[in-house]
Amino acid sequence: MAKVLENFESEIKYDRKSELKTFDDTKAGVKGLVDAGVTKIPRIFIHDKITDTPFEGNDKHTIPIIDLKGIDKDPSLRREVIDKLREACEKWGFFQLINHGIPATVLDEMIDGMRRFHEQETEVKKHFFTRDETRKVIYNTNFDFYQAKAANWRDSLYCSMAPNPPNPEELPPVCRDIMMDYSNKVMSLGLKLFELLSEALGLRPNHLKDMGCAEGLYFIGHYYPACPEPGLTLGATKHTDSAFLTILLQDILGGLQVLHEDQWFDVTPVAGGLVVNLGDLSQLISNDKFKSVYHRVLAKDVGPRISIACFFRTHFAERTSSRIFAPIKQLLSKDNPPVYRETTMEEYVTRIYSKGLDGTSGLMYFKL
Repeated sequence: MAKVLENFESEIKYDRKSELKTFDDTKAGVKGLVDAGVTKIPRIFIHDKITDTPFEGNDKHTIPIIDLKGIDKDPSLRREVIDKLREACEKWGFFQLINHGIPATVLDEMIDGMRRFHEQETEVKKHFFTRDETRKVIYNTNFDFYQAKAANWRDSLYCSMAPNPPNPEELPPVCRDIMMDYSNKVMSLGLKLFELLSEALGLRPNHLKDMGCAEGLYFIGHYYPACPEPGLTLGATKHTDSAFLTILLQDILGGLQVLHEDQWFDVTPVAGGLVVNLGDLSQLISNDKFKSVYHRVLAKDVGPRISIACFFRTHFAERTSSRIFAPIKQLLSKDNPPVYRETTMEEYVTRIYSKGLDGTSGLMYFKL
Protein backbone atom coordinates (compact mmCIF):
# COMPACT_ATOMS: atom_id res chain seq x y z
CA MET A 1 0.00 0.00 0.00
CA ALA A 2 2.87 2.36 0.81
CA LYS A 3 4.25 1.79 -2.69
CA VAL A 4 0.84 2.53 -4.24
CA LEU A 5 0.56 5.77 -2.28
CA GLU A 6 4.09 6.71 -3.32
CA ASN A 7 3.23 6.17 -6.99
CA PHE A 8 -0.03 8.10 -6.61
CA GLU A 9 1.79 11.06 -5.02
CA SER A 10 4.34 10.91 -7.81
CA GLU A 11 1.56 11.15 -10.40
CA ILE A 12 0.14 14.19 -8.63
CA LYS A 13 3.51 15.93 -8.61
CA TYR A 14 4.22 15.10 -12.25
CA ASP A 15 3.19 18.00 -14.47
CA ARG A 16 3.93 16.85 -18.02
CA LYS A 17 3.07 20.14 -19.71
CA SER A 18 5.36 22.02 -17.35
CA GLU A 19 8.22 19.57 -17.94
CA LEU A 20 7.77 19.81 -21.72
CA LYS A 21 7.91 23.60 -21.58
CA THR A 22 10.91 23.61 -19.24
CA PHE A 23 12.80 21.36 -21.63
CA ASP A 24 11.70 23.30 -24.72
CA ASP A 25 12.66 26.64 -23.21
CA THR A 26 16.31 25.55 -23.07
CA LYS A 27 16.32 25.32 -26.89
CA ALA A 28 19.22 22.91 -26.40
CA GLY A 29 17.34 19.83 -27.53
CA VAL A 30 18.09 16.22 -26.66
CA LYS A 31 21.73 16.90 -27.40
CA GLY A 32 21.70 19.41 -24.56
CA LEU A 33 20.69 16.65 -22.15
CA VAL A 34 23.50 14.41 -23.36
CA ASP A 35 26.01 17.26 -23.15
CA ALA A 36 24.86 17.84 -19.56
CA GLY A 37 25.75 14.23 -18.75
CA VAL A 38 22.32 12.80 -17.93
CA THR A 39 22.34 9.14 -16.92
CA LYS A 40 18.55 8.85 -16.61
CA ILE A 41 16.25 10.08 -19.36
CA PRO A 42 13.54 12.57 -18.37
CA ARG A 43 10.08 11.13 -17.88
CA ILE A 44 8.72 12.99 -20.91
CA PHE A 45 10.78 10.66 -23.14
CA ILE A 46 9.69 7.38 -21.54
CA HIS A 47 7.38 5.21 -23.67
CA ASP A 48 4.91 2.86 -22.00
CA LYS A 49 6.15 -0.31 -23.65
CA ILE A 50 8.67 -1.27 -26.30
CA THR A 51 8.34 -5.04 -26.44
CA ASP A 52 8.73 -5.85 -30.14
CA THR A 53 12.01 -7.42 -31.17
CA PRO A 54 13.37 -7.34 -34.72
CA PHE A 55 13.06 -10.38 -36.95
CA GLU A 56 16.42 -11.96 -37.80
CA GLY A 57 15.44 -12.15 -41.44
CA ASN A 58 16.61 -14.28 -44.34
CA ASP A 59 16.97 -13.93 -48.10
CA LYS A 60 13.19 -13.85 -48.54
CA HIS A 61 12.64 -11.39 -45.71
CA THR A 62 14.97 -8.48 -46.35
CA ILE A 63 14.23 -5.02 -47.70
CA PRO A 64 14.41 -5.18 -51.53
CA ILE A 65 17.48 -3.59 -53.14
CA ILE A 66 16.92 -1.95 -56.54
CA ASP A 67 19.82 -1.14 -58.85
CA LEU A 68 19.23 1.72 -61.31
CA LYS A 69 22.48 1.20 -63.22
CA GLY A 70 21.97 1.21 -67.00
CA ILE A 71 18.17 1.57 -67.02
CA ASP A 72 18.26 4.63 -69.32
CA LYS A 73 20.21 2.72 -71.99
CA ASP A 74 18.75 -0.77 -71.84
CA PRO A 75 14.93 -1.04 -72.29
CA SER A 76 14.82 -4.67 -71.13
CA LEU A 77 16.76 -3.76 -67.98
CA ARG A 78 14.37 -0.88 -67.37
CA ARG A 79 11.35 -3.21 -67.61
CA GLU A 80 13.04 -5.59 -65.17
CA VAL A 81 13.64 -2.77 -62.68
CA ILE A 82 10.03 -1.57 -63.03
CA ASP A 83 8.81 -5.10 -62.24
CA LYS A 84 11.02 -5.24 -59.13
CA LEU A 85 9.88 -1.78 -58.11
CA ARG A 86 6.22 -2.74 -58.47
CA GLU A 87 6.71 -5.82 -56.30
CA ALA A 88 8.58 -3.80 -53.65
CA CYS A 89 5.86 -1.14 -53.55
CA GLU A 90 3.05 -3.69 -53.31
CA LYS A 91 4.64 -5.97 -50.71
CA TRP A 92 7.03 -3.85 -48.66
CA GLY A 93 6.42 -0.16 -49.35
CA PHE A 94 10.19 0.16 -48.79
CA PHE A 95 13.30 -0.50 -50.83
CA GLN A 96 16.96 0.47 -50.93
CA LEU A 97 18.32 2.18 -54.00
CA ILE A 98 21.86 1.77 -55.38
CA ASN A 99 23.54 3.34 -58.42
CA HIS A 100 21.04 6.17 -58.07
CA GLY A 101 23.31 8.86 -59.50
CA ILE A 102 24.10 10.88 -56.36
CA PRO A 103 27.86 10.63 -55.67
CA ALA A 104 28.98 9.09 -52.39
CA THR A 105 30.98 12.25 -51.68
CA VAL A 106 27.75 14.25 -51.69
CA LEU A 107 26.04 11.75 -49.37
CA ASP A 108 28.98 11.87 -46.95
CA GLU A 109 29.08 15.65 -46.98
CA MET A 110 25.34 15.82 -46.30
CA ILE A 111 25.74 13.60 -43.23
CA ASP A 112 28.69 15.74 -42.09
CA GLY A 113 26.69 18.92 -42.72
CA MET A 114 23.89 17.76 -40.43
CA ARG A 115 26.45 16.79 -37.82
CA ARG A 116 27.97 20.26 -38.01
CA PHE A 117 24.60 21.93 -37.58
CA HIS A 118 23.46 19.90 -34.58
CA GLU A 119 26.86 20.02 -32.87
CA GLN A 120 27.08 23.81 -32.93
CA GLU A 121 26.82 25.77 -29.70
CA THR A 122 23.22 26.10 -28.49
CA GLU A 123 23.47 29.87 -28.74
CA VAL A 124 24.03 29.54 -32.49
CA LYS A 125 21.25 26.98 -33.04
CA LYS A 126 18.76 29.04 -31.02
CA HIS A 127 18.44 31.39 -33.98
CA PHE A 128 16.58 28.63 -35.85
CA PHE A 129 14.51 27.31 -32.93
CA THR A 130 10.76 27.74 -33.36
CA ARG A 131 7.40 25.98 -33.03
CA ASP A 132 5.94 28.04 -35.88
CA GLU A 133 5.35 25.49 -38.65
CA THR A 134 4.94 28.21 -41.27
CA ARG A 135 8.58 29.21 -40.95
CA LYS A 136 10.87 28.19 -43.84
CA VAL A 137 13.66 26.87 -41.62
CA ILE A 138 12.94 25.25 -38.26
CA TYR A 139 15.04 23.58 -35.56
CA ASN A 140 13.42 21.80 -32.60
CA THR A 141 12.85 18.50 -30.82
CA ASN A 142 9.90 16.60 -32.36
CA PHE A 143 7.33 18.46 -34.46
CA ASP A 144 4.61 16.86 -32.27
CA PHE A 145 6.41 17.49 -28.96
CA TYR A 146 3.31 18.79 -27.18
CA GLN A 147 0.80 16.35 -28.73
CA ALA A 148 2.65 13.05 -28.36
CA LYS A 149 2.17 10.77 -25.35
CA ALA A 150 5.94 10.41 -25.13
CA ALA A 151 8.70 12.43 -26.78
CA ASN A 152 11.18 10.84 -29.17
CA TRP A 153 14.93 10.93 -28.55
CA ARG A 154 15.96 13.17 -31.45
CA ASP A 155 16.47 16.75 -32.60
CA SER A 156 15.68 17.90 -36.15
CA LEU A 157 16.31 20.64 -38.67
CA TYR A 158 13.35 21.16 -41.05
CA CYS A 159 13.26 23.13 -44.26
CA SER A 160 10.84 23.48 -47.17
CA MET A 161 13.18 23.28 -50.19
CA ALA A 162 10.55 23.26 -52.97
CA PRO A 163 8.56 24.66 -54.68
CA ASN A 164 9.58 27.90 -52.93
CA PRO A 165 13.05 27.40 -51.47
CA PRO A 166 14.37 29.76 -48.81
CA ASN A 167 16.90 32.41 -49.68
CA PRO A 168 20.42 30.99 -49.19
CA GLU A 169 21.10 33.39 -46.32
CA GLU A 170 18.12 31.90 -44.44
CA LEU A 171 19.83 28.49 -44.26
CA PRO A 172 22.37 27.62 -41.55
CA PRO A 173 25.84 28.66 -42.80
CA VAL A 174 27.50 25.42 -41.65
CA CYS A 175 25.38 23.28 -43.98
CA ARG A 176 23.92 25.79 -46.46
CA ASP A 177 25.80 24.73 -49.60
CA ILE A 178 25.38 21.00 -49.13
CA MET A 179 21.68 21.34 -48.27
CA MET A 180 21.05 23.13 -51.56
CA ASP A 181 23.24 20.78 -53.60
CA TYR A 182 21.83 17.62 -52.05
CA SER A 183 18.21 18.82 -52.33
CA ASN A 184 18.66 19.58 -56.03
CA LYS A 185 20.08 16.12 -56.63
CA VAL A 186 17.29 14.46 -54.64
CA MET A 187 14.69 16.36 -56.69
CA SER A 188 16.23 15.01 -59.90
CA LEU A 189 16.28 11.48 -58.50
CA GLY A 190 12.67 11.87 -57.36
CA LEU A 191 11.56 12.80 -60.86
CA LYS A 192 13.20 9.63 -62.19
CA LEU A 193 11.52 7.54 -59.50
CA PHE A 194 8.10 9.02 -60.20
CA GLU A 195 8.54 8.06 -63.87
CA LEU A 196 9.33 4.48 -62.87
CA LEU A 197 6.47 4.40 -60.37
CA SER A 198 4.07 5.70 -63.03
CA GLU A 199 5.10 2.89 -65.36
CA ALA A 200 4.85 0.38 -62.50
CA LEU A 201 1.20 1.44 -62.14
CA GLY A 202 0.63 0.94 -65.87
CA LEU A 203 0.49 4.69 -66.56
CA ARG A 204 2.46 6.92 -68.90
CA PRO A 205 5.86 7.99 -67.45
CA ASN A 206 4.87 11.60 -66.71
CA HIS A 207 1.55 10.81 -65.03
CA LEU A 208 2.61 11.24 -61.38
CA LYS A 209 4.76 14.25 -62.19
CA ASP A 210 1.86 15.93 -64.01
CA MET A 211 -0.36 15.27 -60.99
CA GLY A 212 2.00 17.35 -58.88
CA CYS A 213 3.59 14.54 -56.85
CA ALA A 214 7.09 15.96 -57.36
CA GLU A 215 6.33 19.65 -56.77
CA GLY A 216 7.28 19.85 -53.12
CA LEU A 217 10.35 18.77 -51.17
CA TYR A 218 10.42 18.94 -47.38
CA PHE A 219 13.90 18.37 -45.93
CA ILE A 220 14.40 17.01 -42.39
CA GLY A 221 17.84 16.46 -40.90
CA HIS A 222 17.58 14.22 -37.81
CA TYR A 223 20.16 13.90 -35.03
CA TYR A 224 19.74 10.98 -32.59
CA PRO A 225 22.22 11.31 -29.69
CA ALA A 226 23.42 8.25 -27.81
CA CYS A 227 20.79 7.40 -25.19
CA PRO A 228 21.67 6.34 -21.62
CA GLU A 229 18.48 4.23 -21.37
CA PRO A 230 17.64 3.12 -24.93
CA GLY A 231 15.16 0.49 -23.76
CA LEU A 232 12.82 3.15 -22.38
CA THR A 233 12.38 5.40 -25.41
CA LEU A 234 12.41 5.53 -29.21
CA GLY A 235 14.18 7.62 -31.81
CA ALA A 236 10.93 7.76 -33.79
CA THR A 237 7.56 6.28 -32.85
CA LYS A 238 5.76 3.83 -35.15
CA HIS A 239 4.31 5.89 -38.01
CA THR A 240 3.69 6.18 -41.74
CA ASP A 241 4.97 9.13 -43.79
CA SER A 242 2.87 12.13 -44.80
CA ALA A 243 4.18 12.30 -48.35
CA PHE A 244 4.07 10.69 -51.77
CA LEU A 245 7.61 9.45 -51.41
CA THR A 246 10.47 9.70 -48.92
CA ILE A 247 14.14 9.44 -49.86
CA LEU A 248 16.20 8.74 -46.76
CA LEU A 249 19.95 9.01 -46.30
CA GLN A 250 21.09 7.23 -43.14
CA ASP A 251 24.54 6.80 -41.65
CA ILE A 252 26.11 3.43 -40.80
CA LEU A 253 24.63 3.12 -37.29
CA GLY A 254 21.20 1.93 -38.42
CA GLY A 255 18.19 1.72 -36.12
CA LEU A 256 15.45 2.10 -38.74
CA GLN A 257 12.90 -0.73 -38.73
CA VAL A 258 9.97 -1.58 -41.01
CA LEU A 259 6.83 -3.44 -39.97
CA HIS A 260 6.31 -6.28 -42.46
CA GLU A 261 3.91 -9.17 -41.94
CA ASP A 262 3.47 -8.08 -38.30
CA GLN A 263 7.20 -8.25 -37.54
CA TRP A 264 9.86 -5.55 -37.30
CA PHE A 265 12.69 -5.81 -39.84
CA ASP A 266 15.95 -3.89 -39.64
CA VAL A 267 16.76 -1.66 -42.61
CA THR A 268 20.49 -2.34 -42.62
CA PRO A 269 22.48 0.55 -44.15
CA VAL A 270 23.96 -0.16 -47.58
CA ALA A 271 27.15 1.70 -48.51
CA GLY A 272 26.30 4.47 -50.97
CA GLY A 273 22.63 3.50 -50.91
CA LEU A 274 19.46 5.43 -50.20
CA VAL A 275 16.32 4.14 -48.51
CA VAL A 276 13.08 4.92 -50.33
CA ASN A 277 9.59 4.43 -48.96
CA LEU A 278 6.12 5.29 -50.13
CA GLY A 279 4.02 7.71 -48.11
CA ASP A 280 0.31 7.78 -47.38
CA LEU A 281 -0.48 9.91 -50.42
CA SER A 282 0.94 7.28 -52.79
CA GLN A 283 -1.29 4.66 -51.18
CA LEU A 284 -4.24 7.04 -51.53
CA ILE A 285 -3.76 7.87 -55.22
CA SER A 286 -2.94 4.25 -56.11
CA ASN A 287 -6.13 3.15 -54.31
CA ASP A 288 -4.20 0.77 -52.03
CA LYS A 289 -2.17 -0.85 -54.84
CA PHE A 290 1.04 0.63 -53.41
CA LYS A 291 1.59 0.50 -49.65
CA SER A 292 2.60 3.11 -47.10
CA VAL A 293 3.88 1.01 -44.21
CA TYR A 294 4.66 1.56 -40.56
CA HIS A 295 8.26 2.14 -39.55
CA ARG A 296 10.15 3.39 -36.50
CA VAL A 297 13.65 4.21 -35.25
CA LEU A 298 15.12 2.56 -32.18
CA ALA A 299 17.10 4.54 -29.61
CA LYS A 300 20.69 3.37 -29.19
CA ASP A 301 23.38 3.65 -26.55
CA VAL A 302 25.86 4.65 -29.25
CA GLY A 303 25.72 7.68 -31.46
CA PRO A 304 24.91 10.12 -32.68
CA ARG A 305 22.91 8.55 -35.50
CA ILE A 306 22.29 11.01 -38.33
CA SER A 307 19.72 10.72 -41.10
CA ILE A 308 18.23 13.04 -43.70
CA ALA A 309 14.66 12.43 -44.83
CA CYS A 310 13.39 14.24 -47.94
CA PHE A 311 9.61 14.15 -48.21
CA PHE A 312 8.06 14.70 -51.63
CA ARG A 313 5.14 16.91 -50.63
CA THR A 314 4.42 20.59 -50.19
CA HIS A 315 4.14 22.12 -46.72
CA PHE A 316 1.98 24.70 -44.98
CA ALA A 317 1.35 27.98 -46.80
CA GLU A 318 2.67 26.71 -50.15
CA ARG A 319 0.72 28.03 -53.12
CA THR A 320 0.18 24.49 -54.49
CA SER A 321 -1.18 23.09 -51.23
CA SER A 322 -4.79 23.42 -52.44
CA ARG A 323 -4.31 20.99 -55.37
CA ILE A 324 -6.79 18.10 -55.10
CA PHE A 325 -5.61 14.49 -54.86
CA ALA A 326 -7.77 11.39 -55.18
CA PRO A 327 -7.46 7.78 -56.39
CA ILE A 328 -6.25 7.83 -60.01
CA LYS A 329 -9.22 7.25 -62.33
CA GLN A 330 -7.29 4.96 -64.69
CA LEU A 331 -6.74 2.54 -61.78
CA LEU A 332 -10.42 2.35 -60.84
CA SER A 333 -13.10 0.01 -62.13
CA LYS A 334 -16.40 -1.55 -61.12
CA ASP A 335 -14.43 -4.23 -59.26
CA ASN A 336 -11.98 -1.69 -57.85
CA PRO A 337 -13.96 1.34 -56.65
CA PRO A 338 -12.26 4.24 -54.87
CA VAL A 339 -11.22 3.48 -51.29
CA TYR A 340 -10.47 7.12 -50.37
CA ARG A 341 -12.14 10.47 -50.76
CA GLU A 342 -10.32 13.36 -52.39
CA THR A 343 -8.19 15.69 -50.26
CA THR A 344 -5.74 18.55 -50.56
CA MET A 345 -2.16 18.62 -49.36
CA GLU A 346 -3.07 21.38 -46.94
CA GLU A 347 -5.88 19.34 -45.40
CA TYR A 348 -3.73 16.23 -45.21
CA VAL A 349 -0.68 17.88 -43.64
CA THR A 350 -2.86 19.80 -41.17
CA ARG A 351 -4.44 16.53 -40.07
CA ILE A 352 -1.04 14.85 -39.63
CA TYR A 353 0.37 17.73 -37.61
CA SER A 354 -2.68 17.87 -35.37
CA LYS A 355 -2.46 14.19 -34.43
CA GLY A 356 1.33 13.75 -34.45
CA LEU A 357 3.10 10.39 -34.58
CA ASP A 358 0.51 8.50 -32.56
CA GLY A 359 1.05 5.05 -34.04
CA THR A 360 -1.84 5.32 -36.52
CA SER A 361 -1.92 6.08 -40.23
CA GLY A 362 -3.37 9.38 -41.42
CA LEU A 363 -5.16 7.48 -44.19
CA MET A 364 -7.87 6.38 -41.79
CA TYR A 365 -9.33 9.91 -41.92
CA PHE A 366 -9.79 9.79 -45.68
CA LYS A 367 -11.39 6.38 -46.20
CA LEU A 368 -14.81 6.28 -47.83
